[in-house]
Amino acid sequence: MTDTDTDTDTDTDQQTEPTRSPDSSAGETETILVSSLAESVGKTAITLALAELAHEDGDSVGYMKPKGTRLQSNVGKTVDEDPMLARELLGLEAEMHDLEPVVYSPTFIEQAIRGREDPAKLRERITEAFDDLAAGHDRMFVEGGGEYAVGGIVDLTDVDVAELLEARVVLVAPYQQPGDVDDVLAAADAFGDHFAGVIFNNVPDAAYDQLETDVVPFLEGRDVSVYGVLPSEQTLAGVTVAELADELGASVLVDEGEDSYVERFAVGAMGADSALRHFRRTKDAAVITGGDRAEIHTAALEAPGIRCLILTGGHRPSGAILGQAAEKGVPVLSVQTDTVTTVERAEDVVRSGRTRDADTVAQMQALLSDHAALEDVLGLER
Repeated sequence: MTDTDTDTDTDTDQQTEPTRSPDSSAGETETILVSSLAESVGKTAITLALAELAHEDGDSVGYMKPKGTRLQSNVGKTVDEDPMLARELLGLEAEMHDLEPVVYSPTFIEQAIRGREDPAKLRERITEAFDDLAAGHDRMFVEGGGEYAVGGIVDLTDVDVAELLEARVVLVAPYQQPGDVDDVLAAADAFGDHFAGVIFNNVPDAAYDQLETDVVPFLEGRDVSVYGVLPSEQTLAGVTVAELADELGASVLVDEGEDSYVERFAVGAMGADSALRHFRRTKDAAVITGGDRAEIHTAALEAPGIRCLILTGGHRPSGAILGQAAEKGVPVLSVQTDTVTTVERAEDVVRSGRTRDADTVAQMQALLSDHAALEDVLGLER
């Protein structure tokens, strides 16, 4: 890994970088930035779980998400759901404009591209908010925005934030196959001396042994610390059929099996024989297809990994299909939207993580305690 040179471009730094006094509260606070290789890999749950574990160990903890990226409308203002959850769970009294000083919305991005956002002023805003939030705390947990390269438009990637706040970086990474290691190495190189280590999250059973046996030693041989390998937990990786139906505004035609979890989607847009082969290779999936595609419905009901049928276009299947679904315990949902729109909305539900709440964080605490080297991540005595 390359060293990060903070002494170059002195003139530019003097003009754009806020200056910290050596005895500022931020300087006395250990700062951990939790970044990620992609969206929806458990970054928020891990950040808050680490904060909770540090708090339970006796530390006073604070939280910040410099770039609000997981946005929703709240009383006319666009805010990030993650700082809202952090404020609730950690009992913080901080204002939202400090917890998320930059709302990285589509409108903000458009304004930045047009030159209407000053990166220097944004960095100053983040630093001032951070210093206020860090005052009196032993540790600050800073959550990255989306994946670590987000924010480059205004020079506020997670790499930039780590340098700005002098943070140690814990990277959250998914893992499916050995080629995923390339992304971890690239991120470690980008963060340079600020990089501390990586936590692999939501690792499927099929990849777990190879990751621990081959990949972890390889990475550690490249001076990349692996702090943990967290196995996939269905309650954290997906949503129940009942939750999915509620989010999609679907009519429930067969309600048996509504408590089943869906982690992915398969689109039934091929012939029956091809569909059956495809469906048999998937697991914990919902099949999304037209309500008039009886041959696809039948193929889906014959595949053991299909947890739900989502029928589009407002078409109602035959009584025979509904009877077969009820017998097999496969719920059937009906929506008025077309297949493409339904797929987009359903995937957004899973990505947004409706299970991201206090229970999610508690489950993540247990996973970290069982599968991560917390003494290395936080310096805790356990």
